[in-house]
Formats: sequence, C-alpha cells, structure tokens
Amino acid sequence: MKNMIIAKVAAVALVVGLAGCTDLKPLQAQVDDLKSQVAALHTDTAAAKADADAASSKADAASRAAAAAQSTANQALAAAQAAQASVDATNEKIDRMFKRSISK
Repeated sequence: MKNMIIAKVAAVALVVGLAGCTDLKPLQAQVDDLKSQVAALHTDTAAAKADADAASSKADAASRAAAAAQSTANQALAAAQAAQASVDATNEKIDRMFKRSISK
C-alpha cells in the first residue's frame, strides 16, 4: 500500500518535472481557445433555448386558437342542425296543409 502511494507521488513529481521542461505557451493558447469556444457554445445554447421557448409559446397559442375555432365550428353545426330541423318541420306542415286542401 505504501509502495503504491510512493509510486504515485514519484509519478506526479516526474510529470511536474517534465512539464517544467516543456514550453507551456502553446498549451496556454489552446486552453484560451477552448475557453472562448466554451463561451461561444454557452451563448449559442442560451439562444437555442430562448428560440425553443418562443416556439413552444407560439405552439401553445396556436393550440388554444385551434380549440376556440373548433368550439365555434361546433356551435355553428348545432345552429345549422337546429335550423334544418325547423325547416323540415315547416315543410312537413306545408305538406300536410297542401294534402288537406287537395282532399277537400
């Protein structure tokens, strides 16, 4: 167990020592580039979320409008059916009166 800890400490010391021998400026440039890419992605993600929220809101409004239109269509159908029933009843009365006048 102690040997593993000593080996790990030695490996970390070796990496730190070798890192000191290398030029870190290219790595720092890459890190800076990655940071700017992450910031741009964050902005893009926020914009996409805002667009999705707006689309969802518009879809909800369209759904409510469709439901209102369906309700109006149902009312119009009921009114048309009632009017047709009234016309049918009137025609039936006229037919009966016509048959009576002929039979006399």
